[in-house]
Amino acid sequence: MSGGMRRMKIIATLGPASSSESVIRKLAVAGVDVFRLNFSHGTHETHICNAKSIRKIEKELGKTLAIMMDLQGPKIRIGVFEDGSVSLKQGAQFILDVDKAFGNSKRVTLPHPEIFDALREGTELLLDDGKIRLLVEENVHDKIITKVVDGGVLSNKKGVNIPNTILPISALTEKDKKDVSIAGEIDADWVAISFVQTANDIECARKLVNPETGLLAKIEKPSAVKDIDAILDVSDAIMVARGDLGVEMPFEAVPGIQKMLINKARRHRKPVVVATQMLESMISCHVPTRAEVSDVACAVAEGADAVMLSAESASGKFPEDAVKTMAKVTMQAEEDKLNFFYDNFDNATTFAAAVKTAVQNDDVKFIVVFTETGKCAIDVSNARPCAPIIALTPNSKTIHKLALVNGVQAFLIDEVFTFDQVIEVVKNTVVSNFSAQNGSKVAIVAGIPFRTPGTTNLFYIHTLGNDELQ
Repeated sequence: MSGGMRRMKIIATLGPASSSESVIRKLAVAGVDVFRLNFSHGTHETHICNAKSIRKIEKELGKTLAIMMDLQGPKIRIGVFEDGSVSLKQGAQFILDVDKAFGNSKRVTLPHPEIFDALREGTELLLDDGKIRLLVEENVHDKIITKVVDGGVLSNKKGVNIPNTILPISALTEKDKKDVSIAGEIDADWVAISFVQTANDIECARKLVNPETGLLAKIEKPSAVKDIDAILDVSDAIMVARGDLGVEMPFEAVPGIQKMLINKARRHRKPVVVATQMLESMISCHVPTRAEVSDVACAVAEGADAVMLSAESASGKFPEDAVKTMAKVTMQAEEDKLNFFYDNFDNATTFAAAVKTAVQNDDVKFIVVFTETGKCAIDVSNARPCAPIIALTPNSKTIHKLALVNGVQAFLIDEVFTFDQVIEVVKNTVVSNFSAQNGSKVAIVAGIPFRTPGTTNLFYIHTLGNDELQ
C-alpha cells in the first residue's frame, strides 16, 4: 500500500448521538468520508442543520466530506393494537385489513390497500424482521386472511416484508418526494433509494434529482437481486443493505449474495457499499466482536468501495470509537493484502488494466487522473492498482461523488488547456498534499481535448526532480 493511505471509504450515519457539530467534527477527524442523513428519522430542520455543520467542518479541516441523503422508501407497517401488543399462536388465523380500529389477537390494520391485490394465496408475510411469519390463505377484497406459521409477540407498527413478490408501489413515496425536494438545500452528493424493486424505480427517481447528484440503489429485496444488472445500468452506485435483505431472503444466502453483488458492481464499474450490522456490538460496547472484525475485513477482501455504520454512529454510545475501529480494521486488511482483487480482478477496462500494469512494473508512487465527471477515476479505481489515485477536477460535485470510491482522493483545480499546465498542476498537487520525494514517479491519466468527458487517451509517467520539491 503506497503512502499509507486508507483506500476503503467509511460512511457514518448521523443521529441523536452524533448530531452536534463537535461530534461531527470528531467523526470526520476519525476517518469518515461520507455522512449519511437518514430520512427515516429526524426532521428537515435537523438534516439541514447537520448538512451545514458538515460543510463548515469540511472547510475547517480541508478534507472532502460527502453528504448522502437516504430516503425512507415504502416501508410497510401494520397498525396499532388496543393493548400495545398481542401474542400470536402457531396455527391460528390472523387477519390483516383496512379497518382503522385498534387491533387485537384476531386482526390488525395493514394501512397499505394498494398492495392487497398482490397478496395471493400462498404469499408469505414476514413481520418484525422475520420474527413472525404468516401465510396468506385467502384474499377477500380488503381483508387478507392468514395462518400463523411462526408465532410470537407482535407489537405496534412493526414492519412487514413480502419476499418474492413485486409490489405495485413505487420506491419513492409521497414522503420521499417531499424529502428529495430539499436535496439541493442540504447539498446532497448522493441520494440513496430504499426498497428498489426494479431498474424502473431508479429511472423514476432520476427525474427528481439534479443530474450531477449520484443515485445509489439499496439492494434489499429479492426482486432487486434478480434485476441487478439492469439496476446497475441505470444507477451510479449500489448498497448491499443486509438488514431487510436478510429478512426477505434466507439468512444463510446473504454472504453469497453480498459477494455476487460486489462482483456485479465491479463488472459494471460502479461503486458498491456494504452496510448493516458491521460493528453492531459497538452500539453499547467499547470494542467490536472478533466476528465483526472479520466481517469488515471480508468486505475489503471482496472488493467493496465503502462500508457503512448505521446505529453504531447514529445512536450508539461510542460513535467516534466505532469510526476509528472501522478505519483501523480496513487499513489492516488492506495492508495484509486480503483483497485478492488488487492482483487478480480482470474485468477492468483495457485502459485501466494497462495503467495498473504499468504502475506495478515501473514502481509508480501516485496515479493522477484528470476527470470531468469522475468516471475515469472510477474506472482506474476498479482495476485496484497498488498506487493511490489522485483525481483532479474543476467540478466540485465530482469531488464529493468520488468520496465514495475506493482509493481515490479528489482535489479541485482550475481548468487546464495544455500539457505543460497538466505537469504543473500534478507537481503542485503531489508536492503540497503528499510526501513526494525526489525521483518519485507519477502516472498521469487524462483526455485530450481537455474537459471533454469520455476522451481519456493520455497516459504518461512523470518523474519528480529536485527542482520540483523545493
